[in-house]
Amino acid sequence: MPLNHPGNDIVISGLGLVTPFGAGVAPYWRGLLDGRSALRPARRFAAPPYRGEPVGEVSGPGPAAGTPRKGAYARAAITEAVEAAGLPGVPADALVILVGQAPLPGRDAEAPATGGDLAAYREFLGPDPADALAPGRAPGRVLHLSHACASAVFAVGFARAALRAGAAPLAVVAGSSVLNRYEYASMDVVRAVGRDAATPFDTGRAGISLGEGGGAVVLETAAHARSRGRAAGLVVAGAACRVAGAKAAASDAELIGGCMRDALEDAAVDGLDHVHAHATGTVQGDAAELAAIESVATLAGARALPVSSHKGAIGHLLHISGAPALAAAALALRTGTVPPTAGLAHAEATDRVVLPTAPLRLPSARTAAVNSFGFGGNNATLILRSA
Repeated sequence: MPLNHPGNDIVISGLGLVTPFGAGVAPYWRGLLDGRSALRPARRFAAPPYRGEPVGEVSGPGPAAGTPRKGAYARAAITEAVEAAGLPGVPADALVILVGQAPLPGRDAEAPATGGDLAAYREFLGPDPADALAPGRAPGRVLHLSHACASAVFAVGFARAALRAGAAPLAVVAGSSVLNRYEYASMDVVRAVGRDAATPFDTGRAGISLGEGGGAVVLETAAHARSRGRAAGLVVAGAACRVAGAKAAASDAELIGGCMRDALEDAAVDGLDHVHAHATGTVQGDAAELAAIESVATLAGARALPVSSHKGAIGHLLHISGAPALAAAALALRTGTVPPTAGLAHAEATDRVVLPTAPLRLPSARTAAVNSFGFGGNNATLILRSA
């Protein structure tokens, strides 16, 4: 059976999010459609590199005292995703892929010994699989994957390949991010952080705003979904995950365009209706991605391709940023509405691309691309298709 045969379709059956708009996919989607920004000076985050720039802090009451927020956000996202998929919990035979910074075995001696530094270090490392999932997980069924800011999309591509190969009937991709001194310093030292709220694709953009939250995606074979009585209407039709370590992927139009073209070829779809861009708000990165999308739009025969980004609304969630991107693209196809990019006031001039500043109705849309790029030459694009 050819890989692009409908019998090999991998579908998204559940999504879960925690974002600066609150817990759940619904408040996130409402925030995007309203064009709101949750970026503002931090209420609780403080670190030597932080100088009061707008950030995306998770709203609402935090977890119970003593409970690491990073683990709590991951668990909340997983809970929502499995409930949305109609599951009582994560099945014992599911493949689970946790994305983000992962502790290395035998390296505990490098952790700070006590006090606030130790707490910050634990927040940075993220949830242990046993903490985020039900006990009794079979050995080898839980993996850690880290591909910089493209990690979540890499993980979905990996899960798609594993499910197609019969390694499992169902997969859960999950992770979380919290504002912390380590990652904030890493973005600050390369001068990526903007002093004002991020405004992707705006001519006045000047850098990223960091955010925090959690995300989870449940994927399964279409046959498995139907056997459970679930709709199999949103297909991960194509994926391209590339590592080009010799170049800065996030600011190289040729690499970005090649990744998108590979994903479209893998999906074997006719045309492209929407792109949810990586677009973090940096001058070089957004320009390169826009140039790449223009070239792909020309190839796909699109004359007014709608492109948007969620990072002006909630900030950049680093390793897990692909989860809200995927959710936005999925809901755009399900509802026939492309959300605007929050903060976009003076859009870059384009030939074949539309950069919405208000919700754009697109009821006939059937395909969407999700871009995610990161340091170290990590490029990833997914193609979603409505069945």
